[in-house]
Amino acid sequence: MREVAFIKQNKQKWLDFEQAIFGKTKKNPDEMASLYIHLVNDLSYAQTYYPKSKTVVYLNYLASQIYQKIYKTKREEQNRLVYFFSVEVPLLVYQYRRYLIYAFILFFTTVAMGVLSAKYDDGLARLIMGDGYVNMTLENIEKGDPVAVYKSGSNWGGFIAITLNNLFVGVRCFIYGIFGGIGTFLVLFQNCMMLGTFQYFFYQHGVFWESVRGIWIHGSMEIFAIVIESACGFILGASILFPRTFSRLNSFKIGFKDSLKIFLSTIPFTIAAGFLEGFVTRYALQMPNWLNVFIILGTLSLISFYFLIFPFIVHKKLKP
Repeated sequence: MREVAFIKQNKQKWLDFEQAIFGKTKKNPDEMASLYIHLVNDLSYAQTYYPKSKTVVYLNYLASQIYQKIYKTKREEQNRLVYFFSVEVPLLVYQYRRYLIYAFILFFTTVAMGVLSAKYDDGLARLIMGDGYVNMTLENIEKGDPVAVYKSGSNWGGFIAITLNNLFVGVRCFIYGIFGGIGTFLVLFQNCMMLGTFQYFFYQHGVFWESVRGIWIHGSMEIFAIVIESACGFILGASILFPRTFSRLNSFKIGFKDSLKIFLSTIPFTIAAGFLEGFVTRYALQMPNWLNVFIILGTLSLISFYFLIFPFIVHKKLKP
């Protein structure tokens, strides 16, 4: 389709969008979200067939304005916090889903590198985790309790300290994206190498299943959240490196705001993981296997559903 025909076909629709955006026509947030999806489809088409056209700039501007209006509009019939988690974040996750894919590819690749490196380098575990930690773990393995480290300290003390540490790691994964995503890459790389090395260390000493029962009770949500937080860092970095038709500053503002919202949605999962590590993991080897598996699969299913499946459900529901 020629650009003139494309504009003629959609001109009235875009004028209606302007009326909705600038408050001349009142619409509720669900209707605005539907308009936004229409507009993004038109923008994608224009970027594909008329990449250097002013039409792309115009549609990009409309999309950014309607996007801001969607999230500034308060729903009277629904709690703002509920709306944030049930609509706003899922739509953002869907919009930036490719960055989640990048983060997960990096995660699995780097964990595999950690496993292989530990397999062919006996000194890697000590290099990454330190002699003191390795020696303590070896002593615990000899005593028949390889995850005894999680029993140290009080429940509440452990919960608070662990949660604060995990939140700090998550903030680093996100904020370091300001360095073009390289900082996020390095933080995720370090943690994934450590995870792969750590798990192979237990496998090497014949207590792999015991380590899984202990570590992944809290690790399912903790590690998953770190991957999502890393995706937020990549979104932030991409907003600086690839501003597209926006100015670099405006692109950064949009990228920061969007990635921050996704990052904030991981905090409840990080806190829940800290709670499990402080109050449940210490009893992992005393619990029956079925209970360990139930908690691990249950927590993994919950966070997987929210970030990997629910966004598609919300998008499909709002799609006209």
